Amino acid sequence: MRVIIFVGVLCALSFVPSSGAPATADARLRSLYTSEWRWREAQMASDRDGTLPVVDHLPRVDPASQAERLAKWRTVMRQLKAIPYALLSAKEKVNYDVYEPQIADLIADQEFRTYEMPANSDSSFWGDLGYTARRPYRSLADYEAWIAQMRDIPRYFREEIAEMRAGEARGFTPPRITLEGRDGSISAVVDAKPEDTLFYVPFKQMLATIPAPEQAKLRSEAAKVIHDQVQPAYAGLLKFWNGEYVPHARSTLAAEAMPDGKAFYRQQIREYTTLDLPAEQIHRIGLEEVEKLHNQMIGVMRETGFHGDFAAFLAFLRSDPRFYAKTPAELLKDAAWIAKEFDGKASQYFGLLPRARFAIKPVPADIAPFYTSGRGGPGVFLLNTYDLPHRPLYSLTALTLHESAPGHAFQIPLAMEDKSLPDFRRYTYISAYGEGWALYCEWLGQEMGMYPTAYDRFGMLSWQIWRAARLVVDTGIHSQGWTRQRAIDFLKQYTALPDHEIETEVDRYITWPGQALSYYIGEKAIRDERAKAERALGSRFDIRAFHDAVLELGSVPLPVLTRHLDAFIAGGGKGPYPDLE
Repeated sequence: MRVIIFVGVLCALSFVPSSGAPATADARLRSLYTSEWRWREAQMASDRDGTLPVVDHLPRVDPASQAERLAKWRTVMRQLKAIPYALLSAKEKVNYDVYEPQIADLIADQEFRTYEMPANSDSSFWGDLGYTARRPYRSLADYEAWIAQMRDIPRYFREEIAEMRAGEARGFTPPRITLEGRDGSISAVVDAKPEDTLFYVPFKQMLATIPAPEQAKLRSEAAKVIHDQVQPAYAGLLKFWNGEYVPHARSTLAAEAMPDGKAFYRQQIREYTTLDLPAEQIHRIGLEEVEKLHNQMIGVMRETGFHGDFAAFLAFLRSDPRFYAKTPAELLKDAAWIAKEFDGKASQYFGLLPRARFAIKPVPADIAPFYTSGRGGPGVFLLNTYDLPHRPLYSLTALTLHESAPGHAFQIPLAMEDKSLPDFRRYTYISAYGEGWALYCEWLGQEMGMYPTAYDRFGMLSWQIWRAARLVVDTGIHSQGWTRQRAIDFLKQYTALPDHEIETEVDRYITWPGQALSYYIGEKAIRDERAKAERALGSRFDIRAFHDAVLELGSVPLPVLTRHLDAFIAGGGKGPYPDLE
């Protein structure tokens, strides 16, 4: 199969259409990214966030497969560089500008062997299985494929553990301090009845079109596979995690302390911001933005009538019960109300609207203690209802706008629904764009009238400063020798986040170098372009047209977005929809 796909790419690249050189360049590029994307999806056993049928196996992650991927992407890059960029059409130049850094990042990840660290305090290869367990099942074949995939878990875990041992041997692990106590999601599977594990979730309420005898047969088979194969694999993983991996994980914090650490961290910055910025410059930007936002927060604090200092106000917000939901249902219902409130305003701010809808669900109990306050994507906004006394309502609006609509559960489906884009753009996610957009949506909530009280606006500003503070904390930890406690203290000083969430977030920044930089860098790029458009267009500035221009590309690197918006401004700022009377 590997040879057939590779030969297919080479043959396609030799095709020269009769219409001339520009079309030839376009055809070569389309052939390359289309074939590579098909190969990539097969390699990763992708289900495209639940839009494809469930696959019956898990990815190969053994050293030979990793070497094959590196060789493949290096070959793709050579073929890409051989395509004459100047002869590409305007449309394919954009595809090239999105695709080239995507392949460069894939190559860099393989060269730095990031696959040798497939688990950290925030996410893990075994945790990712939960997404398939909880996705929609649309046919009998999906259930059968899930059972087959569960049978593949022992092999998959053995390969992942071998990769983790290789990383451990060279000091390429998450810091030990961020891993302690993170075994709960493993032991939850080991200690439960098969029917109570996440793996059995698809079988609890099956498609009504499947006959009852077939349902019973599938349920029995699933329970047996979970008991005989899945749970023993998890037991072995738990033994490895607690007995070997965590005790031998590194004691340092900084990415720059790992093998080839300075180059690794610079690459993480490039990957997550899509810009080649030195850590020192990002750190300075963060300090400047934190100071600016801090002054705004003090102004809003005064609006509430509070007469103490800033530290006392934060203590008040963190302790007064009026700011916290009493039950998980209350928190979920409040978020649902906020989401529906946006629905009533959507047409005033957007011409392009996704067809897809989304649910609001609690974060599963097995991962909730170490999960973020919420995450959104196609079809779902997961809201963390664990530890309610530390889930403030004054920041719920900002969270909901970020994770649901018009943030992640709005932007990602919009790209997926755009069939004019190649699949490598419809189904990939670039953090600087996606997180930048979602953070911009929090800020946009002011304009949309989504923050009715000074406390709500303070919560929004607290989340803005939290992302600006990430620029300081991430670079501080990974390039300036900051301790975990210094990072915690910095966030406690400037944000209204609860203590539990601050500690969880700092551990995420420590174990995921560079990712935290994407939010504020991305938002700043969008807001800078909006300010430029407002100055240039004056009364002709149309907020719907601007937002559509941001969203119509799908997820792209910031330089591509900036060029696109500059062209939008130069063209008079017109949108693709008719004016609404």
